[in-house]
Amino acid sequence: MKKIEAIIQPHKLEDVKEALKAIGIDGMTITEVRGHGRQKGHKEVYRGMEYQVDLLPKVKVEMVVPDGRADEVIHTVVASARTGKIGDGKVFIYDVAEAIRIRNDDRGEGAL
Repeated sequence: MKKIEAIIQPHKLEDVKEALKAIGIDGMTITEVRGHGRQKGHKEVYRGMEYQVDLLPKVKVEMVVPDGRADEVIHTVVASARTGKIGDGKVFIYDVAEAIRIRNDDRGEGAL
């Protein structure tokens, strides 16, 4: 199994969710996060004062999928989250040793 963690632009969340739903991926965890990469934030003006916003709002989408579906899910996330501009985000992939459904003790891919 693979854990796929994508940090994306907040306005792309609905596009990513719909694209994943279209390929049959329903289970995911969504977290609002803040951070920056190469863009290092931006400057804003508030009441005539300019200030640096260095931690930008992002959304983290996490899901665990069977090994056989990982490439399809990664491609779907990347394609649906891409705007082509700096700050689109990143995708991280981890190996998952075990998954256990708490309700009935299902294990492995059956717990997904």
